[in-house]
Amino acid sequence: MVKRVLVTGGAGFIGSHYVRTLLTGGYPAWADVEVTVLDKLAYAGNLANLEPVAGGYAFVRGDICDSELLASVVPGHDVVVNFAAETHVDRSITGADVFALTNAVGAHRLAAACLAAGTRLVHVSTDEVYGSIDTGSWTEEAPLAPNSPYAAAKAGGDLLALSYARTHGLDVRVTRCGNNYGPYQYPEKVIPLFVTRLLERRPVPLYGDGLNVRDWIHVDDHCRGIQLVAERGVPGEVHHIAGGTELTNLELTERLLRALDAGPEMVRRVPDRKGHDRRYSLDDGKLRALGFRSRVPFDEGLAATVRWYVDHPAWWKPLCAEPPTA
Repeated sequence: MVKRVLVTGGAGFIGSHYVRTLLTGGYPAWADVEVTVLDKLAYAGNLANLEPVAGGYAFVRGDICDSELLASVVPGHDVVVNFAAETHVDRSITGADVFALTNAVGAHRLAAACLAAGTRLVHVSTDEVYGSIDTGSWTEEAPLAPNSPYAAAKAGGDLLALSYARTHGLDVRVTRCGNNYGPYQYPEKVIPLFVTRLLERRPVPLYGDGLNVRDWIHVDDHCRGIQLVAERGVPGEVHHIAGGTELTNLELTERLLRALDAGPEMVRRVPDRKGHDRRYSLDDGKLRALGFRSRVPFDEGLAATVRWYVDHPAWWKPLCAEPPTA
């Protein structure tokens, strides 16, 4: 039976990876699939990310906050996988309105459209909704305590989506994941930002003491986790997807310097981000019980990612014409 899948935010970094994998047979259970991509093509949305599968999907340009558009697009799809989000913490600090609209209001309107159409919703979220944790790891039952406007808007969206499961019985499945890396990531996030700056022999900005800790996962592993939740996850529940590689920002910076044959003189210490969370860590035992394991070792994945940016300057150089906020 043909599976009809609507991927919102499907031209962004993670969404486009999911679409490319889905359309090239990477998820065998959904091998017979028809895909629609809905994306408003804001600054980080890029149809070039989908060039490898051009012609294999239907495209609708639009915003998940547009209820009328959703009412015309969602019906007829079996599943909606929602990647649509504003995601850069720094941008949320200087201008939070669009984060509140897309991440919270948009999630609500998309859930409402799925309810009306009788369509399953897989809502993709972040570990940042929990705030910061000094030791140990969060389970899915941990209280939400977001500290940035980005994280607060995502937490609101998660709760609104889950409310449709509890109030209306909609099949909603939420995933939360750590820091992603891989090809096609917009060069405002730390790995592509540092790689592209170093390739142009420009210094890289390191926040504060550099000891903030993040859990890293390759985008392919993240998307496999999302697909597992879409296929076998528990309706109405949250599922963690962890990479299992915790690094300080300083450790990550040192690895990138070595990969690009650059020295410590290329690092510029900058004032710490406002409200900067110290550490994130997810317990993903629930997903592991369903058979999930990360497949991409961090060192191999990072080396491949660096090579991708080295080999694809035509993709990232136009995006770096005006350096993004560090």
